[in-house]
Amino acid sequence: KKDIPVANFIMHEIHCSRNIEVCRYCSELIPKSEIKNHIECEHVQVTCKCRMKIEKCLLKDHEASACPLRPAACQYCDIQLAFNKLQDHEIYCGARTERCGGCGRNVMVKDLKDHPQVCG
Repeated sequence: KKDIPVANFIMHEIHCSRNIEVCRYCSELIPKSEIKNHIECEHVQVTCKCRMKIEKCLLKDHEASACPLRPAACQYCDIQLAFNKLQDHEIYCGARTERCGGCGRNVMVKDLKDHPQVCG
């Protein structure tokens, strides 16, 4: 999968066919001596903490962006909780009230950002 000078092409092709294998899962070029280890390490099925079965090589991306149990921070109080619990928590947390120092009224936390525009 690289450009090879025409003069070296036949020798290169022979070398590759003897020593390199294309992984049937990810299409990467892997030395034949390492293909078994590559498949066992990268493409073995593992179970995420959310109980989803996934290839090991995809687990980090899943845990970072798709796992319902990935850590997420509340926009109102910065507490860390599981992503699948975040929406319910933010509804509750944003409905709490705090006293405005300017007008003295109790304002819901979710409205504090916009409150200075209508305060007083």
